[in-house]
Amino acid sequence: MSERLQLRKVELVTANDFVRVLHRHHRPVVGHKFSLGAVAGEFLVGVVIVGRPVSRMRDDGNTLEVTRLCTDGTRNACSFLYGAAARAAFALGYRRIGTYLLASETGASVVAAGWRCLGERGGGIVVCAIAATKRQSPA
Repeated sequence: MSERLQLRKVELVTANDFVRVLHRHHRPVVGHKFSLGAVAGEFLVGVVIVGRPVSRMRDDGNTLEVTRLCTDGTRNACSFLYGAAARAAFALGYRRIGTYLLASETGASVVAAGWRCLGERGGGIVVCAIAATKRQSPA
C-alpha cells in the first residue's frame, strides 16, 4: 500500500528543480506567490507553483493561476496538489484560481479536485478554474 500524501511548503528553487527534471513540456518559472509540495514518506513526489495570471485580463488582484504542476506519477498527487493550491489561495483571500491544460490532457485531476473546465481557448488550450464559495472565503 502506498503512503498517504502529506502537504509541505516548498521554496521556488526546489519546485523549479523538480519541474526542470520531470515536467514534460514546460520550463521552470521566474516568480510565484507560493509553491507547495506533495510528500510520500521522505520523498517529494510533486509540486505546484502558483502565481499571478499570465493573462492581463485575468490579473485582477483576486485571481491566481497554477503556472506549473508536476509529479513523478504518484497516484492522486495531481488532484491532491490542485485541491491544496485552491484551499491555500482562498485562505490568502483570493477569490479565484485557474489553470490551463493542453487539449491532449484529460483534466481528470482538476475535476477530481473540484474544479470545472470552462472551455477551450486558442491553440487547443482548455481553461479550468474554481471560485471561492462563501464558506471558503475568509471573514
